[in-house]
Amino acid sequence: MKHDIEAIFIDTGNTMRIVKQDPVSQLRAMEQIAKLVGVQTSPEAFHSVLDERYEAYKKWAKETLLQVSEVELWTHWMLPDYPDAKISSLAENLTQLWQQRNGRRVPRPEVKPTIIELSQRGYTLGIIANTLSKTEIPLWLKTDGLAQYFKSVILSSNFGRRKPDPYIYLEAARVAGIDPAKCAYVGDNPSRDITGARQAGYGMVIILLERETLEKEAPSRKNKPDGIIGQFSELLNLFFPRS
Repeated sequence: MKHDIEAIFIDTGNTMRIVKQDPVSQLRAMEQIAKLVGVQTSPEAFHSVLDERYEAYKKWAKETLLQVSEVELWTHWMLPDYPDAKISSLAENLTQLWQQRNGRRVPRPEVKPTIIELSQRGYTLGIIANTLSKTEIPLWLKTDGLAQYFKSVILSSNFGRRKPDPYIYLEAARVAGIDPAKCAYVGDNPSRDITGARQAGYGMVIILLERETLEKEAPSRKNKPDGIIGQFSELLNLFFPRS
């Protein structure tokens, strides 16, 4: 595949990392949320309310393409019936536990060697992701020794806008100092990832599609990617060393 791509921006959830089910830690996370807040009802009833409120937030975020801060998420959307001062001080911890309730986020085994190789091939690398937490992804990058390879890390939790808003893609290109037309985006969601990147003028969009994703939403004529991969390491078959 011939191209003049200089920068590759990558999604995190289900692209570089997947969620592993861990029932014990998931249950512990839910119990810790209830304990931190000091709920008077049963944990089951409490989490049922939280799930309903989070669905309402997701619907609003999807419609507006806005991302609130962790503090606003918990004080305004999730726990408006508790004292703001208390919930504000707990917001970061609550977000981490809320994410853990779905399972453990672990990187795909081929991610690190692929990232290192792409960097050595001369590409500027970055991340564009919809996230609740400001700290979780940077901590993962640091812990796994990957932070040095990503010049531009744009998270909706910091930027305030979410994919597929083209502005989050444009911001990533601006921070990297690369013309959007010379940028590629790698994601896993055909409608969200392709639409936003195209509107921002990115030169290429690659979608990682697994069977589960394909069953939910296959690419269409309207959101056709430039390439489809089944494993993250297949990026090396698309992005050859830059001369």
